[in-house]
Amino acid sequence: MLNIYRVFQALVYTALSLSSLAFAWMPLRFPLVARITALVYLLFALLVLSRSLRSMRAFTVSTSAFLSVDVVAAFLAAVTIPAAHTGIAAMLVINVGAAALLLTPRLGGLFAALATLAMIAQALLVGGDVDIGHALVESGLFGVAYFATAALCYALGSQMRASEALAEQRGSDLANLAQVNDLIIRRMKTGVLLVDEGNHILQINESAWMLMGNPGVEQRDLGTVAPELSRRLYHWRGSHEHDPSAVALADGTPEIIPRFTRLSAHDDSFVLIFLDDTSLVSQRAEQLTLTTLGRLSASIAHEIRNPLAAIRYSAQLLAESETLDDADQRMVEIINNHCGRVNEIIENILQLSRRERSRPESLDLNHWATRFVDEYKEANDVGKDSLRPLLYPRPVEALADSQHLQQVVWNLVQNALRYGRLPGEPARVMVVARLATDTGPPLLEVIDRGPGIPPKVAAQIFEPFFTTHEYGTGLGLYLAKQMCEANQANLEYVPVAGGGSCFRITLTAPVRMPVGAET
Repeated sequence: MLNIYRVFQALVYTALSLSSLAFAWMPLRFPLVARITALVYLLFALLVLSRSLRSMRAFTVSTSAFLSVDVVAAFLAAVTIPAAHTGIAAMLVINVGAAALLLTPRLGGLFAALATLAMIAQALLVGGDVDIGHALVESGLFGVAYFATAALCYALGSQMRASEALAEQRGSDLANLAQVNDLIIRRMKTGVLLVDEGNHILQINESAWMLMGNPGVEQRDLGTVAPELSRRLYHWRGSHEHDPSAVALADGTPEIIPRFTRLSAHDDSFVLIFLDDTSLVSQRAEQLTLTTLGRLSASIAHEIRNPLAAIRYSAQLLAESETLDDADQRMVEIINNHCGRVNEIIENILQLSRRERSRPESLDLNHWATRFVDEYKEANDVGKDSLRPLLYPRPVEALADSQHLQQVVWNLVQNALRYGRLPGEPARVMVVARLATDTGPPLLEVIDRGPGIPPKVAAQIFEPFFTTHEYGTGLGLYLAKQMCEANQANLEYVPVAGGGSCFRITLTAPVRMPVGAET
């Protein structure tokens, strides 16, 4: 707006400088200077206006320079057109106000002072000896008007800038909130759709898109994409009753229970549809059940422990009797063996119930595997059996709880040394650290060269209480798998070509921040 006003000022100066050709009552003090000043100023104003139309960016230096030109042009026009100096001085009030709005308080005050000095200088040059007092008073009053206008415009400008900053902040907050809401809705496990009165899908999140069989992006008609859902929506719009039965909206998708709600209280034009996956509900119920059973199992284990200790102690005392024959000694041995097995089951159940939350840290699996093998050999006499680490040619970093990983691999190595041997031969076990591929996840494997595990047995080895050993508890591998899952890892059995077994732990690689992203 200031640039447009500057063009208007230039046109007024031009008209005043040329008016002496038509009107005798509009004399010019220096006609040539007046006309040159008016034309140059008009050209300058047009150039500044065209520049502002091409680029809306405003800079303090350029704005200050343009306003300085305005003051100089007004001064020259007032000197060369004495009859219009009052109007020219009045028009300069707008420029001074714009300076206070656009610039800092110091620069705004500076331009008010320059405008005042320009008008005083004009009075001294043009006023003469007779009217000098009147001209100076008039120029002083204009100076007061300039400073008052600058102060008022600066106050208004401060409020405008504060309001604009607040509006920008609110707009940024609303945009961020909208992004967060959009992300939450898109990542929700519950499917969400927004449908208008014409059954046209306006919005849909990822879960709903998958539950509806991954329709094409251009398919937005609910009746075409999910006819059964469209039928239930039509029924709800007529009766406002939900059908509680589960339904699959497409082949290969889980069953869902749809729920409908209005977007506004008394308007059915826009309807929100929620698709509840029944499998997720079942999983939540199963998790609650398992949690409750875990607490119950721990309580039962504590109750069994005391009488079991009494039975075992009594059996030990009975074994010390000198009157027992061989058959009775065998019976006492069986009692002790089964007491030990039950006690191991109790220990495993209690360990499962009081398992601590995982505390993952970055581990170099090469160093970890070497240290593990050394510690295992120090704590256990492996005899003629072979236990050695097999390392990767470059560092293998993984994210895991070191203590949990120690327990898992310890259990796997014990099983490998116990069962992973051919008849009459020593066991050969390797702890392997490697990457799945050059850019794949880190792996930790326990490999033996024994007879392997039959496929039917391998399908059940991670189930609780499944064992093929007479005195096994069937909880070792189950606990190992649970600990791996607590560390976002996966434990699986992989048969080895040529005989043998491999228990593979697929771990999570630590996330690295890109170079230059640190703050």
